Amino acid sequence: MDVKIGQSWKEALAEEFEKPYFRSLAEFLHREKAAGKVIYPPGKDIFRAFDITPLDKVKVVILGQDPYIRPGQAMGLSFSVPDGTAMPPSLRNIFKEIEDDMGIRMSGRTNLEPWARQGVFLLNTTLTVEAGKSNSHAGSGWSDFTDAVIRLISDRCDGVVFLLWGRFAQGKAPLVDTKKHHILMAAHPSPLAGGAFQGCRHFSKTNEILIGEGKTPINWQL
Repeated sequence: MDVKIGQSWKEALAEEFEKPYFRSLAEFLHREKAAGKVIYPPGKDIFRAFDITPLDKVKVVILGQDPYIRPGQAMGLSFSVPDGTAMPPSLRNIFKEIEDDMGIRMSGRTNLEPWARQGVFLLNTTLTVEAGKSNSHAGSGWSDFTDAVIRLISDRCDGVVFLLWGRFAQGKAPLVDTKKHHILMAAHPSPLAGGAFQGCRHFSKTNEILIGEGKTPINWQL
């Protein structure tokens, strides 16, 4: 099955694309579009995280749940929205934590591509959603695919920092070999968590780990 995705991932995930669940997933998306439903993100952006961050460049994984459901927001990178778009509350809290943790001032930009280009893999566990309906594609097969992606990173890479925020993301921890990698857990940055995310210091901790691994730390400033 020909899937338009970054070449390093295309080769490493070739077997996944031929599995029955992935074919069913592709058929599901075709049916939804044929029925006139609006799907986010646009087709060209579904695998954007994979296009920007090659497998061998992954240093950090930030795991989201599913894409934003409002027009113009979803762009194929977890927690990211295009510059000039209203800042989602979770992203606002992420930026607040970066400012408090790193002692820097964020610019107000909301596009996280600069992180992705440094090796921060911004992965949603479900890569598509129907407009206006959170988790509407959660049972479509994406979780099988993204679980395989997490296992692939665990197998092929070394010293990756996995940032697992909230119970859903933390449920993916068993997919990661902790003898090779690092897991940092915190509450979800959503306001619904009542501010429990604040003070986690995951951004400075991530850089400390990366330096300890002999890797270049992430410039979190936007």
